[in-house]
Amino acid sequence: MSAKIILALILGSSVGAVSGYLGSLMLTKRMTLMGGALGHLALPGIALALLYDFDVSLGASLFLALGVLTIGYLERKTGLHLEALTAVVFSASLATAFLFLPKEELDIALLGNVSQISSMSVLITVLLSLVLYGGIKSIYSDMVLASISADLAQINGVNLKFNNTLYLICIAVTVALGVRIVGGLMTAALLAIPACTAKNISSNLHQYSIISTITGALACILGIVSSTFTAIPAGPLIIIASALLFLISVVKKFQKPMKS
Repeated sequence: MSAKIILALILGSSVGAVSGYLGSLMLTKRMTLMGGALGHLALPGIALALLYDFDVSLGASLFLALGVLTIGYLERKTGLHLEALTAVVFSASLATAFLFLPKEELDIALLGNVSQISSMSVLITVLLSLVLYGGIKSIYSDMVLASISADLAQINGVNLKFNNTLYLICIAVTVALGVRIVGGLMTAALLAIPACTAKNISSNLHQYSIISTITGALACILGIVSSTFTAIPAGPLIIIASALLFLISVVKKFQKPMKS
């Protein structure tokens, strides 16, 4: 196995694991599709990174921050719903990206690319993934409680404003890391499918978050390994592997005896 494949597996499994963990929290709050909208927001940044040859996750981060600030500003000024403004901004970002995205780089921007990564970028990604995991873990139970009852969470001393801010930062950074491996089109799947798989076969919250983390990492490993035997980019194969794991979980769920 070449050094490039090993680096891709380390990078992919770390991003897949933290995406699965975060996705399990987002599914609880019914926000998994937000990852797709943010992936579109990141596309102009990915396009600039490819055009001027710098890190795609850095380019994605800059435009994600700009997009989130723009949505927040427009929400305060117009009073429109967050979902409506997100649709406006991510559609405009998608269209803008195609104005200057080189045609030869289109596949990389939309489908991701793990074939050209350095040891330094892998190290930074792994460290960021560990920080993200710790940040999500620190607010996980409080966010689940708040999704059941915000009033009950506040009575128990939960700082909702701080937790929501940290939660949104974790989502934005995870999407910025995810666009490198699955592109700007499929980040929602990277977050949502492992959580849905875990939901089918877990029996408590702890199992649910652990299984989602493991299946997120496993899908990335399977997709990257499959990519080495084909001419297909790793991004679509990662999502296909994740979907297959989901189908297996559906079969397992059907095989469970019904409770009387």
